[in-house]
Amino acid sequence: MNDLFTLMKSELLVTAIIFILLFLKIGKGIQNDKLLTIIQFLLLLNLVFGFFFNEEGSLFGGMFYTNALIVFQKNVLNLGVLLISMLFANWFKKSEHMPEFFMLMLSALLGMFLMISSGNFLLFYLSLELATIPVAAMVNFDLEKRISSEAAMKMILSSAFSSGILLFGISLIYGITGTISFTEMPALLHQSPLMIIVFVFLFAAFAFKLSIVPFHLWTADVYEGAPFAATSFLSVISKGSVAFIFMATLYKVFQPMLGLWYNMMMLLSIATMIIGNLFALRQQSIKRFLAFSSIAQVGFILVGMSSNSTSGTAAVVYFILIYTFSNLAAFGVAAAIAYQTGKEKIDDYKGLYQTNPFLSWVMALALFSLAGIPPTAGFFGKLFLITSGASKANYFFITIAALNMIVSLYYYLKVVRAIFMDKNEQAIEKINIHPTTKFALLLCAAGVIFVGIFSWIYDYIQSLA
Repeated sequence: MNDLFTLMKSELLVTAIIFILLFLKIGKGIQNDKLLTIIQFLLLLNLVFGFFFNEEGSLFGGMFYTNALIVFQKNVLNLGVLLISMLFANWFKKSEHMPEFFMLMLSALLGMFLMISSGNFLLFYLSLELATIPVAAMVNFDLEKRISSEAAMKMILSSAFSSGILLFGISLIYGITGTISFTEMPALLHQSPLMIIVFVFLFAAFAFKLSIVPFHLWTADVYEGAPFAATSFLSVISKGSVAFIFMATLYKVFQPMLGLWYNMMMLLSIATMIIGNLFALRQQSIKRFLAFSSIAQVGFILVGMSSNSTSGTAAVVYFILIYTFSNLAAFGVAAAIAYQTGKEKIDDYKGLYQTNPFLSWVMALALFSLAGIPPTAGFFGKLFLITSGASKANYFFITIAALNMIVSLYYYLKVVRAIFMDKNEQAIEKINIHPTTKFALLLCAAGVIFVGIFSWIYDYIQSLA
């Protein structure tokens, strides 16, 4: 029992918070202001306890496994959820079903924790479904908006299709190897035509969850239709968790097929960066803009993953930590503007600096980081990704990645130019920022700056890897 409570501490804490919310919901009604404060306090405790009493080990015959790196990955996700609860405080307080939203979000987070700690394909598949189905309900949370329902429908149908492909691939790999254990499978893998087809099925399922081209077509529509809180969760927490388990699966389970998956990853990484950048260039909706931006960022994550090395693992985890601060800052600013003015077009941001200097600087820092401009943390994140990817000496691949960084500068700086340099007689009025939201934006801005400057953070992640 001691092992259970220690090794599954993160999962048990999240489960406890879900039950507390359930009891609060069915008990006497609590006003949203007070309830949100309680939720934020519980999420803060969850994050703090995540750094203590951690041990390495496995449970249930190797089905569940954890170590220091996995615990850190879970804490990155905990941090993201806490920031989401603070950034969208205004929306949560006005929502009639705030406890339900947090129960859905934490249920999805629980699935992601179990997915990251999976030791075989059975737990992986079940936890992936737990991490996906609640998110579809979160996407449909703006019940009065038709576009939200359409986004949820598109996501659930696409998710069902990708889950079917994944389950078919798992059944075939079990038929070939006679096991679903991650530790036993590498010794039984061989590059036969059937095994290659199986791997393509599994790769395609991961590619859908990460929005890798050509499995990205659902992303922009879902991001646009979902509430900002759900979009942020999808963009940061969901993508981060899938990237963690995808990397672990490639490195541990499919190591014997390195030659195959490296070539696949190289081609798809190039396609993802190029398509993401080209489509981001022509977007006017801030949500669709950030959707295609996130697709391009996944292309850079694949560059780091392709190294198949400790430095690649550290670079990916470090970049996702930076991406959490950067992307949530951008979504937080966009949400603050949209909730008060209803404006979600990039052209609406012209002259924003005249009336809202704080929001303007936070958005600029976030976009500079996403673009990889020094001295923001995004520069160091992309530098480590490209450096680790260069370990294979595939200079054509790395050159394409570097050129895509230059292309991304244009569309990120286009938004910055609109905010600071373009004149607008009808500029967005002064935005009343909720104190909790302002504090969260300051935390994100500080993370964008200091995670890059403090080199010990990367050194710590590399020591875990």
